[in-house]
Amino acid sequence: MKRVICAAGLVAVVSALSAPLSAQWPKFQTPGVPRTAAGQPILDAPTPRTSDGKPDLSGIWMRPAGQGSGANQKPILAPPGTPPLATFFDVGAGFPEGLPFQPWAAELKKKRNDANSKDNPDAHCLPMGFMQFHLHPQPRRIIQTPTLITIIYEANYGLRHIFMDGRSLPPNGEPQPWWYGYSVGRWQGDTLVVETNNLRDDGWLDVRGSPYTDQAQITELFRRVNFGKLEIDITIDDPKAYTKPFTVRVNQEILVDGEMIEFICNENNRFPEYLRGNKAQ
Repeated sequence: MKRVICAAGLVAVVSALSAPLSAQWPKFQTPGVPRTAAGQPILDAPTPRTSDGKPDLSGIWMRPAGQGSGANQKPILAPPGTPPLATFFDVGAGFPEGLPFQPWAAELKKKRNDANSKDNPDAHCLPMGFMQFHLHPQPRRIIQTPTLITIIYEANYGLRHIFMDGRSLPPNGEPQPWWYGYSVGRWQGDTLVVETNNLRDDGWLDVRGSPYTDQAQITELFRRVNFGKLEIDITIDDPKAYTKPFTVRVNQEILVDGEMIEFICNENNRFPEYLRGNKAQ
């Protein structure tokens, strides 16, 4: 089943305008959730841990409302001393001076945005930009094992692997560039550090078209603050597209007593009609 496609602001993108999850799946109470006597989840309960003592990142996670998908939405201001919050439409929304683009990258973003982002991979049922997956309004499930972490994105049925078996990050250009890049992870205390490279050269970080290239190396710091909150600090180091590295934060909130649904992007896809001038229904 596919969620609704609509024109959101300047671009037609996949949006979470579907019926509540409870209408899609039979009700089932998520096991292992700390609850009050009335059965409500205790979201500020301590961080759960795996058998080897590491924070357990497993679960279904949602982007909070403060990092929404409105075309002109500004993120909630980040607390002092923390990275700016990104939004689905604009990774640089929290930077007063914008992102540190190389001149060609600034021009490319303007060109993509002026074209109503019609070439955004998401709009064509392809894997979307690296940051768009983190900020998409549809949920994602993290499955954690000692040697591999898998993230399943409901949006466009995305699938990402993070290797935790001690391997090194391969040099850029060694494996074939991937939509999701090549990711390796390691624990530093209670923080999961994930490094990614070998990305495609034509990437979109966000809906507005902030680019990334095959020279990008992306570092993510995952911290499960408590039972209900996940913080991810993401540093983009791409000297081909930006004059210096920059860091943004993405917050995630746990989703309990619900499930992800099947998402087949090409099913009933009306975006080609939209591009031909017919309003998507």
